[in-house]
Amino acid sequence: MRRVGLLGATGIGAGSMLGAGVFSGMWADVLAAGQWYLLALAIAAVVATANALSTAQLAARHPVAGGAYSYGRFELGAFAGRLAGASFVVGKTASVGVGAVVLGTYVVPGHPQTVATVAIALCWALNARGITRTAAAATVIAIVVSLVLTALIVIGTAGPREFGSFSPAPLEAHAADAGAGLAAVLAGASAAFFAFAGYARIATLGEEVRTPERTIPRAIGIALAWVLALYVGLAFVLRRVLGSDRGTDPAALGDAPLAALASALGVDTTVVTIAAALAVGGAMLAVMAGAGRTAMAMARQGDLPGSLAHQGRTGAPARAEAAIAVGAVAMVWAPSVDLLLVSVATILTYYAVANVAAAAQRRAGRTASLRVPVAVSVVGLIGSLLLGGVALMGASDSAWPAIALLGVVVGWPVAATAAHFRSRR
Repeated sequence: MRRVGLLGATGIGAGSMLGAGVFSGMWADVLAAGQWYLLALAIAAVVATANALSTAQLAARHPVAGGAYSYGRFELGAFAGRLAGASFVVGKTASVGVGAVVLGTYVVPGHPQTVATVAIALCWALNARGITRTAAAATVIAIVVSLVLTALIVIGTAGPREFGSFSPAPLEAHAADAGAGLAAVLAGASAAFFAFAGYARIATLGEEVRTPERTIPRAIGIALAWVLALYVGLAFVLRRVLGSDRGTDPAALGDAPLAALASALGVDTTVVTIAAALAVGGAMLAVMAGAGRTAMAMARQGDLPGSLAHQGRTGAPARAEAAIAVGAVAMVWAPSVDLLLVSVATILTYYAVANVAAAAQRRAGRTASLRVPVAVSVVGLIGSLLLGGVALMGASDSAWPAIALLGVVVGWPVAATAAHFRSRR
């Protein structure tokens, strides 16, 4: 039954985006773009919008579990579906790890990995019992977190510059700032994309919202504009308060940049910690549930072990979510790996498949209630490939994480497809 209106769909989308990303260390990458930091945020928002619209078009025609794994199979064939599925499972497993580490950094500074391990186990236990974040809870969390972030922006904008070490930069410093270059802007955009990734939740509401062909695009636009406004305000204040005449020192931001900002502004950091716990905890529940259901869909198709398709008494795919939890814990303890960029690189591969599928669907006239111009899907595809490649290159100081990721995300679908062909002979 279609019960969700524009306000509800917008709240769900904004609540899904305001998770671990806004509290993470991605701000160091965004502000490293110098005076072009707003361009980095804008690029991430444009790619997110194109991806969301392409996914929404596919979801309107194929309202089934599995997301682009299922859409890819329907529109492009089994291999494309497997590539999207492998990318999604790996990317969202990394996202759970990122959220857990961010949570640990804010709640118990100094022991993020230990706290992260406990948080992942707790999320799995709650999801296995059917306790997940509802649409109403997502909207409430979005409102609370937005109020906290808005307060930081207002205080940081209205207060004197003496809060931090910022002082007006001389002209030669601005010239150097402008030289940050395209590479820094793209690196900032790829990191910032993580903070927009929850928009996909809106795209899957085709069977729940009233007049989806109008409501979904509007909700995507409003939610992204809402979140982008908050991110622009935070970037400005972080640069203003924790910056210097040479830019923004990553050391000043620390591992918990919004806590550092609150401290510099004289705001009780407990408020930010509570907001982070609400946002990140809720996001972890939702992400683990989504990854588990995709893994379940893949198991039903024979692309993962059949035991992962099992559903418990609550209907939750507890075994699939347990596998996600184990993988997330392993990633949390992996040395010298930037989990945020690992997540971005793999999730953008997933959306690359979704954009190709959406373009093929539109060209073939197989769309349902929502029709997205092919040009939008092309923009999403190019942006996903570009930012995904940048994230992959920046995920670690060594080459082994990139090799491992390619081996899993590409090797897994290739091996599964080859095994399928051999079984048919």
